[in-house]
Amino acid sequence: MGLKMNQIDRRRFLRGSGVALALPLFGSLSVSSARGQQVAANPKRLGCFYFPDGVPMPLPEDPAYQDWAWFPHGNGREFTFTKCMEPLESLKSDLTVLSGFSHPKSRDVHGHNNADQFLTAAATGGGDREYQNTISLDQEYAKHVGDQTRFASLVMSTDGGTGTARGTHTLSFDRNGRPIPAEHRPKQIFDQLFVKSDSDSARRLALSRSALDDMLSDARSLRQSLSVDDRKSLDEYLDSVRQAEIKVEKAKRWLDAPLPQMDGDPLNLELTTDEPREYLQTMFDLIYLAFKTDSTRVATYQIGRENGVGRSDHLARAVGFNLAHQLSHETKKVGGWKDFGIYCQFLNQQYGRLISKLKETPEPAGTGSMLDNTLLLFGSASSAFHLSRNYPLILAGGSQLGFRHGQYINHAGMNFQGGPWLGKREPWQDEAKGEDLPLSNLYATMLQRLGVATESFADSTGIVKNI
Repeated sequence: MGLKMNQIDRRRFLRGSGVALALPLFGSLSVSSARGQQVAANPKRLGCFYFPDGVPMPLPEDPAYQDWAWFPHGNGREFTFTKCMEPLESLKSDLTVLSGFSHPKSRDVHGHNNADQFLTAAATGGGDREYQNTISLDQEYAKHVGDQTRFASLVMSTDGGTGTARGTHTLSFDRNGRPIPAEHRPKQIFDQLFVKSDSDSARRLALSRSALDDMLSDARSLRQSLSVDDRKSLDEYLDSVRQAEIKVEKAKRWLDAPLPQMDGDPLNLELTTDEPREYLQTMFDLIYLAFKTDSTRVATYQIGRENGVGRSDHLARAVGFNLAHQLSHETKKVGGWKDFGIYCQFLNQQYGRLISKLKETPEPAGTGSMLDNTLLLFGSASSAFHLSRNYPLILAGGSQLGFRHGQYINHAGMNFQGGPWLGKREPWQDEAKGEDLPLSNLYATMLQRLGVATESFADSTGIVKNI
């Protein structure tokens, strides 16, 4: 292959018959290491994830409160997870749960209108108010690091595109407040990130031939130039890409299946309960690989659209239910809190799976693990039924950015609103029982720790100091 040290950089590709596959960073082949220069600082990454429809919020006097309330019991470093959070128990020291944060401009708005402003804090509102949005947190960070990678940011959602005003399919908005279309097709995301193709490679990929098949000789040559640790990393990476390809092919069937009719037609038998799980795992795996190859350092994924509209409402079928949004409406039924909690448990499991993969992966050509240098935000713009306050939030990673986890920042305390909807006034229409902190305070804190020289973001009034 005639490999030269000055040809190895973070945009290195394996090549074969018209296809090129992006590679992770390798410490033993970095230019700075080869020349005895100071190794570059670890990359700082940001991933933001949104789920719709809020979370289970049974009142303390409800028997379901102990097991199926989404928020933990306790405060500070003395807290216990409910069954909703069980999948995150082994990662407790790597994350912080927050309560009592929301965006001031949206607290009196129906919760289904709020995904648009989750990362922007703008007054996107409801009713006849003129729609106007502002730049999202991820794009603010991308302005500072986007030119350092092949892609400034990766914007994904289960439903794809931009959606509608107050019914967005994307979390990302540019500096003018315009929605950035999200990609929802794993095959297209995979090819965009990892496969540089010409007409011949496009033809072969259309025949479902693996992008790795013609690259093995190049990989064997590269291995000879790597350290023992980097050889192991290369093998693990190629295996991860292969598994992602397999999952992408499986996920295509789920994406191509028609949507069910809204008038209550029988289940669409083209969808199995396992395929939504496979799809969600694939989307998270693609973000992991994008970070590992340093293809981007900024990613968003809107897991579902608000109000039960769209393909994402099918994800509940992974745990034996029909439609996800419906679960939030049925908590007044016997076992309703448990059913809703089981679905939230499933989402937490998938989020935890990504955290674990990043934690188990050493930072390529850097120090610590990938999780140590990656900040992950997971949450919703509703808590109780359609309530635009006390957002459920989990912040993970970033220990080398200065974050101290293993705690529950319970600002809401016991002054929260909840309980099942009984068909009358909804919680978002009631007077607030407590005063939330601006969520933008957390966003300003995140930007500062990510290295952005700023004192504020959107309507922030300060920073969160105890995290």
